[in-house]
Amino acid sequence: MRPVTAIAGAGGLLALTLLAGSAIATAPTGSAPAAPAPPRPAALRLVGYDSCAEALAGLRAAATAAVGPWGFGAGWHPNARGDVALLGEAVPKTASAAPDHSSTNNHEPGADEPDLVKTDGRRIVTVSRGVLRVVDPATRRETGRIDLAGRERDRWWPDNQLLLHGDRALVLVRSAAPVPGPAIERKAGPTGSRLLLVDLAGPPAVVGTYRIEGGLLDARLTGSTARVVVRSAPQLSFPYAERSTDAARTATNRAVITRAGLDAWLPRYEWTAGGERHTGRMGCDRLSRPAGSTGTSLLTVLSFDLGTGRLGDGDPISVASDADLVYGTPGSLYLAGIAGPGPRRWERPWRPEATRTEIYQFDTSGAGRPRYVAAGSVPGVPVNQYALSEWQGHLRGATTREDARRTTTESAVHVLARQGDRLTESGVVTGLGRGERIYSVRFLGGTGYVVTFRQTDPLYALDLTDPAAPRVTGELKITGYSAYLHPVPGDRLLGVGQEADRRGRRQGLQVSLFDVHDPAHPTRLARYHVPGDNSAVEYDPHAFLFEPATGLVALPLGTGSIRLLTVTDRAITEVGTVTHAPTAPSLRSLLVGGELWTVSESGLRVSDPTTARSLDWVPLT
Repeated sequence: MRPVTAIAGAGGLLALTLLAGSAIATAPTGSAPAAPAPPRPAALRLVGYDSCAEALAGLRAAATAAVGPWGFGAGWHPNARGDVALLGEAVPKTASAAPDHSSTNNHEPGADEPDLVKTDGRRIVTVSRGVLRVVDPATRRETGRIDLAGRERDRWWPDNQLLLHGDRALVLVRSAAPVPGPAIERKAGPTGSRLLLVDLAGPPAVVGTYRIEGGLLDARLTGSTARVVVRSAPQLSFPYAERSTDAARTATNRAVITRAGLDAWLPRYEWTAGGERHTGRMGCDRLSRPAGSTGTSLLTVLSFDLGTGRLGDGDPISVASDADLVYGTPGSLYLAGIAGPGPRRWERPWRPEATRTEIYQFDTSGAGRPRYVAAGSVPGVPVNQYALSEWQGHLRGATTREDARRTTTESAVHVLARQGDRLTESGVVTGLGRGERIYSVRFLGGTGYVVTFRQTDPLYALDLTDPAAPRVTGELKITGYSAYLHPVPGDRLLGVGQEADRRGRRQGLQVSLFDVHDPAHPTRLARYHVPGDNSAVEYDPHAFLFEPATGLVALPLGTGSIRLLTVTDRAITEVGTVTHAPTAPSLRSLLVGGELWTVSESGLRVSDPTTARSLDWVPLT
């Protein structure tokens, strides 16, 4: 085991180069222990391997500890999201500035996230059913298209996402990565995530491609650098023995793991530029792991400079970890997931009260490969990326823990400070929502808001300005819950979720306007209710549109339409409803030059945001 090399990082911070090197030539073989992997270390950090043989032994041991009678079974998530994403950023403003336009509802400014549709004010770009289309908002007409799926249309997921960088777009296509189990065979070439670099200066044209084994986990774009996180499962073939015992099946599966070479874990990739085609495989010298343990899957971080006009090999680095959550800021990338390996949820003893989330921080302030900075862990599990927040050199994390009987839960907010290569706890607030779990979190500077729910919805306000002494300042109990929280000017907070009765039974979509100017006494000023309905915003914040200047809110409803609201200092008012074809529910809303554009797979509708009146329709044929 060798530590990762320390070098001087950007901004005066000590950063760590993860690993450098090239692809391996051959995969060594050998035996591996059938016992579980070594115990977790007291101090969490990433380390490299001394050799490919050591890497293979560690990966085999982790897989052996995790495998069951039917493979890796429940709890295995090679794909966190099934989508297509187009990455980029707005074209820089020049003398002929683009019309005012909205942007993706990102978690952090300056860390762009993949979404279903993107605009730079001059054009709107969508990908639907494998066809990329460019629409001119000034003329309200389609000005370009390219079929990206071709004969592989059946391998494209129906949901698509977008962004822009100048005249180039990076399209990320994720196919379904196989879950290791009975009769899973290795395929001849890389399958899984695919990237397409599209030039939009003229008629859309693909100028580069990239394929890598594994499923797309998430991505972030800072400046011209796109960083894509791919999660790959070991490519193993477990035999199917229906009439055998669980113990015999498990022993057989472990024997398969013992015979597997390193190429079963290290993902292959290929990339093209013009007429060139290149192939490669992640090298074991670019692989690291948590000290004292190894995950059952690999997280690979790819880096692409969209300003160069070509993709290259992505300068890949990998971590043997089971992380499944990505949080990014302009200068940092965090990978987080439940600590492992160990007993899975279908095994005993399973100790949910001992569950911890491991967090790895990488420096992304410069171009090129991310540099490992620090690692730490917190007890419990975060609800989503909004449960993490970096502020003034500290990382805040909100998590929920449950007891061994899974009958009692408790939530907390932990504040972590970086000390060398460790993220250590400097302060904590515990005891939030006993018997409940976290449904939403929002950190705004030195203030945090946490919503827990079981039968009622406590909204907690927290003062986090002193990282050594975070504290709860106020609490509001109402029925229902907010699954997403969004800041509104004037010390207001908008919550989107579900109303519920006193027994916790859901009653339909609820939008709440909270006054949080007094941290000791948060109050609800207004409420909007749609009985029996819901909104994609409850699980996908990218579906939310808010315009601070006018108070416009656009919410996609479960019925397929988009409901327009106006939020003022003390009220929520309904404006109207925008509808598309009954078979094509509306997915996204954006503003360009004062007009509202709503997007579905059938087309784009232009509407007056003040009245919801339809102005035009651009079909996606």
